[in-house]
Amino acid sequence: MRLPHPILIVCVAVFCGCSVDALMKGITLGGTPVITATAWRYIAASAIMVALFLLTKKKMPGWSAIRFHILRSVAQVSSAVTFFYALTQIALAEAVVLGFTAALMIAPIARIVLGEKMSHMTIGASLVGFCGAALAASGQTTGVAPDGNRVLGIAAMLFSAVGYALNIVLLRLRTRDEDSLTLVTFMNVLPALFLLPFLLATEPLPQANAWPLIGLVSIAAIGIWWLMTLAYARAQAQTLAPFDYTGLIWASLFGYVFFHEVPSLRLYAGAAIIIVACLAVAFDTHFAARREARATAAEITP
Repeated sequence: MRLPHPILIVCVAVFCGCSVDALMKGITLGGTPVITATAWRYIAASAIMVALFLLTKKKMPGWSAIRFHILRSVAQVSSAVTFFYALTQIALAEAVVLGFTAALMIAPIARIVLGEKMSHMTIGASLVGFCGAALAASGQTTGVAPDGNRVLGIAAMLFSAVGYALNIVLLRLRTRDEDSLTLVTFMNVLPALFLLPFLLATEPLPQANAWPLIGLVSIAAIGIWWLMTLAYARAQAQTLAPFDYTGLIWASLFGYVFFHEVPSLRLYAGAAIIIVACLAVAFDTHFAARREARATAAEITP
C-alpha cells in the first residue's frame, strides 16, 4: 500500500500531539490530579508498547543502555508533568506556543551536554525567539479558568520546554544504537515506573469518566512517534520541520471548541516571531552541518 505524502503524515502526527494536549487538559480539569493523569497515560501506553516489543521479539538492551534511559526519563517525566500542569493554568494555544521555545533551547543544551558549537546566527535567532515568547506571554486569553495561576503556568511551561529539549539532546546519544520501537518502549515504561510511587501517594485512580480519555491519549501518543518515524524516513528533516507549527492551528481550534479559549493577537504575533527564529536556527544548523561535511570530505580527497 502506498503511503501518503510525508508532509501529510507529519501534519496528522501534529494533530495527534495536539489531541493529547487537549485530552489531558480535559482530564485534569475534570477533577483528576495531574500526577494521576500523567501516570496512567504512561501506564496505558506502556501496556501497548510492551505487547508490541514482545510480539516483534526485540532484543533487550544492555544494562548501560537501561541506566541511561533511567536518567533520561527523569527529564522526560519532569517535562510531561509540568506541561500538563501548565495546561490547567493557561490556555491550550498559549502552552503550545511557549512549547515552541524548546526548539530554541536544544542548541545551548547540546552545547553544554554534547559540546556542539553554536553559531552567532543561532545565538541571535534564539534571543529573538525568546523575545517572541515574552510577547506571546504578555497577551491575555479569554476563557481561561479564573482560578488558574498564570505566572505559575508560564513558568511551568518554560521549565517543561527545557526538560523536553534536554530529552531530545539525550536521545541523540541512543538513536544510532537502538531502533524507534525500543526507544519508545522505554520512553513509556520507565516514566510509568518512575511515577508509580507518586501515584500511590496521591489519588491512585482517575475519575471514572476519565478512563476512555486516557485510552485515547495513549493511542494518540503512540501514533505521534509511529507517524513521525514514517515521515522522517521518507523526507528530510528541514522539509518536514516547519509543519510542526501547524500545531498552533489545532491548539487554537481545540481550545476554542472545548474550553472556550480565545487567545489574544499578541499570542499569534509572538508565535510568528518564535517560528521564524526556530526556522532560522534549523536552517543555520543544517547548512553548518553541510559545510562541515564538505570540509571533512575535502581533507580526505586526494
